[in-house]
Amino acid sequence: MKGTEFLDLDNLNSREDFEKLLFDILEPLRTRYNDFCTGIERDRVFAHYDAKAADMEAFSRPLWGLVPVWSTGDAEDRYEDIASEYAGIYRKGLTEGTDPSSEGYWGDCKPFDQRFVEMAAIAYGMLFAPHAVWDPLDESAKKNLAAYLGRINDEELPVCNWILFAVLVNIALKKRGMPYRPDMLENYLNGLETFYLGDGWYCDGDSGQKDYYISFAIHFYCLVYAKVMEAEDSERCMTYRSRAMDFARQFIYWFDKDGDAIPFGRSLTYRFSQVAFFSACMLADLEPFPVPVMKALITGHLRSWLMRDIFDGNKMLTIGYGYANLHMSERYNAQGSPYWALKSFAFLMLPKDHPFYAEKPQADISPLWKDPVCSMKHADMLVYHYGNHTTAYVPGVYSPRGHGHIVEKYGKFAYDSKFGISVSRSQYELCECAPDCMLAFLIDGYVYVRRICEEHEIEEDSVVSVWSPYPGIRVRTTLTPTAEGHIRVHEIESEIECTAIDSGFAIRRDDTCIVDVNVSDDKNVSFAANKYCECSVTGTVTEGSDFSDDPVSAHSYIADPNTHLMYPKTLIPAVEYRIRKGRSILKTEIKSVWYE
Repeated sequence: MKGTEFLDLDNLNSREDFEKLLFDILEPLRTRYNDFCTGIERDRVFAHYDAKAADMEAFSRPLWGLVPVWSTGDAEDRYEDIASEYAGIYRKGLTEGTDPSSEGYWGDCKPFDQRFVEMAAIAYGMLFAPHAVWDPLDESAKKNLAAYLGRINDEELPVCNWILFAVLVNIALKKRGMPYRPDMLENYLNGLETFYLGDGWYCDGDSGQKDYYISFAIHFYCLVYAKVMEAEDSERCMTYRSRAMDFARQFIYWFDKDGDAIPFGRSLTYRFSQVAFFSACMLADLEPFPVPVMKALITGHLRSWLMRDIFDGNKMLTIGYGYANLHMSERYNAQGSPYWALKSFAFLMLPKDHPFYAEKPQADISPLWKDPVCSMKHADMLVYHYGNHTTAYVPGVYSPRGHGHIVEKYGKFAYDSKFGISVSRSQYELCECAPDCMLAFLIDGYVYVRRICEEHEIEEDSVVSVWSPYPGIRVRTTLTPTAEGHIRVHEIESEIECTAIDSGFAIRRDDTCIVDVNVSDDKNVSFAANKYCECSVTGTVTEGSDFSDDPVSAHSYIADPNTHLMYPKTLIPAVEYRIRKGRSILKTEIKSVWYE
C-alpha cells in the first residue's frame, strides 16, 4: 500500500501537519500492542535474535517519533487523547518489560544483545520527555527500568556505533538521578574518537564501513549528546557540533534535488531515516544550510518515501526498500525494525514558534551543489550530482563480516538515488545474479563479481580499485564520472579465457502500469529506456582484441523479479566481452539520464 492512500502528503508545513503525519503513520500500531504493552501484534518476521528482543524492538522504535512530540509539553493540548494514550501504553510497557516477575518481561541481557540497541530509544525518552515516560512511574518501576538499562554496562558490545547506545543510557540515568557508570561513559566517549577520520566522517568502528550509520547513528547520537550535555561537557559538545557541520557539507551530496538519497550500504529498510541527520541538526540548533533549504530537503525526502508502496494492507511499514521485499533484508531485521525511520521526526522537538514551521520550503535547492563533483576520501567515494539524481562511485571497501547482500550493498561501481541497485538471488545465472553496475565474469556456470578490493584510490575526478573476482584474474578498474554518466576502464590480467558482462543501471519494466519500455541491442551498444529514464552501455576493447570475431557485443537481459531494491521488475542493459589470456583493456561508457 502507498502512503498516498491514507496519509496527507500535500500539507507538510506547520508543526500540526507533521504531528498529524506522525500519528497517522503510528495509528495502525495503536490497537496492536500486546496485553503487557511490551510488543506489537503483527505477523512475525524472524531475525537472528530471540522473539522477546524482537518484541522490545517493535515496542521501542516508535519512540523515535513519539518522544519529539512529547518533548515540547504542549502536544497533549492538541492531541490530548492520542498523545496521552500512547504515553500510557509506553509507561505500562516500560514497567512490565523490565520487571522480571512479569510475563511481559523482555528477558535477561547477554553480550552483543539486540536489547541494547533498543535501549537507545528508551534513553531518548528519558532525556527529552521524562514527564511522559519516567516521572509518572512508581519507585519500584523506576528502579527496575534503571537496573535493566544499566545492564548495558555489564556486557560486551560490538566495537561500532553500539557504544553510543551505552552513552545515551548512561547520560539518561545520570539526568534522572539514577546510578550510572561514569567510567564506562568516559571510556565509550574516548573510544568514539578512534572512529574519527576527518572532514566530519567517522567509520563504523572496527568494520571500517562508512554508510548511513555515520549519519543516522553516530552523528545523530553525538548531536543528542551535544543538546543535553552542554553544561557538563561543553568542549566535547562543541567538537560534535563542528564535526556535524563539516559532515553536512559532504553528506548533502548523497541527496538529489528532490530529496531522494543513494541506496548504499546496509539497513536500507530503515528508509526515510536517511534524512535523520539533518533532522538531528535542527534538534541541536545547527543550521548547516538555511532553514528553508533544510525544510525542503526533509519534507521532500519524507514525501518521496511515503508516496511509495512501503506499507502492508494494515498500513504498517514493511521490510524492504521501494516495496515490501524480504529478499533484500539483513539477518537483524524483524517486524518492528522499519520504524527506525521515525528518527527523521527529531525536528518535532523544535518549539512551535521556530522558523522551521513558519518558513516555506525553498522551491529550488539545486544551488546547494555548485560543484557537481565531491571527492569524499574519508568516505571512500566520489559523488557526482546530476541535479535530479545523484551517483556515488565507490571502490568496494567494506567489512568481510557481512549481514546480508554485503557485496551488492557496498561493492558495485555506482549507486544512484533514482536508478537504485539490485541484490542477487544466486551466483548461478546472470538473471538471478542481476549484477547491475558491475563487471561480472562467467566461469564454469558461475557468476563472479568484485568483492572487496585489494587496493583503492579516491582522486578528485576518479575512483581506482584493484580486485580479483576469481583465481588467476586481476582487474584494475578506473571510474570517471562524466556530465552524462561515467566511463569504466578495466585493465585485466587473466590466466584463462572467459566471458565478462559489464552492466549499466537497471531499468524498470512493469505490467501493472504503463512505463513504455524500449530496448535495443546493436553491435557494441545496449540501450534501455522507459518513460522515466534511459541508460546506454557502449563497450570497446582497446587492448587484447585478437579474436577472429567481435570481442564485444550488446547483451541486455531481464533480471529476476524482486532483485531490484526500488522496482519489482527490471531489465539491465549490458555489453558482453570475450576475455583472452594475458592482458586486456576494456572501456565501457555508461550514459544515464533521468528525465525531469
